[in-house]
Amino acid sequence: MNATASPPAGTAQDSRPPDIDTMRATARRAFAAGLSADDLSADDLDTLVPALRGHERLLIPEVQQAAERAPKDSVQRHCALACVGDARGKLRLGDGRTPEVRVAVAQKLARCVNALCDHYKTLGGGRP
Repeated sequence: MNATASPPAGTAQDSRPPDIDTMRATARRAFAAGLSADDLSADDLDTLVPALRGHERLLIPEVQQAAERAPKDSVQRHCALACVGDARGKLRLGDGRTPEVRVAVAQKLARCVNALCDHYKTLGGGRP
């Protein structure tokens, strides 16, 4: 998925907006299994978790910039910045050693991706 790839050092950064639909679809995959680790294989998780982390890494600066353009007393601004802080914390989560923990980590990351997508849209999605 190109939505999660970082450009090589020394190349121009992609100026296209984040693909919110793809990011939400990736997040939905984490919840397709419900709360059961039986429905997501280790291979699924090996693909899904890095994709979710990549989506977060792309969305965090986008949401932060959009929030910082909002009025300082805006509730949306404060909520979005809190979400950015939470998302940064989720990026520090380990992958987990058991299937149940791995699914839980994927779902926590997916919730953050969904919340960041919501804030991105609410705050104007990349408009200067």
